[in-house]
Amino acid sequence: MLGTAHPVQAEGAQPSTILPGAVSMHMGFGDGYKRATLSWESTPLWSYQFSGRGGRLDLTGELGVSYWWANKDRNPRNAWQLSAIPMLRYWATEKFYLEAGIGATVFSGSGFAGKNISTAYQFGDHVGAGYQITPSDRIGVRYSHFSNAGIKRPNPGLDIIQVTYTRKF
Repeated sequence: MLGTAHPVQAEGAQPSTILPGAVSMHMGFGDGYKRATLSWESTPLWSYQFSGRGGRLDLTGELGVSYWWANKDRNPRNAWQLSAIPMLRYWATEKFYLEAGIGATVFSGSGFAGKNISTAYQFGDHVGAGYQITPSDRIGVRYSHFSNAGIKRPNPGLDIIQVTYTRKF
């Protein structure tokens, strides 16, 4: 299956001469904190079209920068984060998708919102769903969990639910 897959371009999409892909904005809410993210998403690096009405599976790369801020007296009150996430996106129809990804992230410190997350390096686990509004615009919802996978204790993790908007160019 993987050996027969090849990159595909959505029907009617125009290739970009600058930097193909998409830009997405995410706004998330967690337990006493918020997160705003700006990401660049690659065009599909790999794609597999299932036979019949089985849908399509795409693999894309997602590079992002996020700003986190905590409510009231939780210290440290803010943090920056860089992320690199390979995302698998299953298109059940031409409009509806499910997505999942696991990747590396780096925080600006090892503490945030009253939590000692022990390491600046964290793994990000993501699951979501969305809808293609137009050939260039997509909206979705995503749940993300960040933790150091037990590399060092304590490892409380950070959880966030996000609303996403993506614009292809």
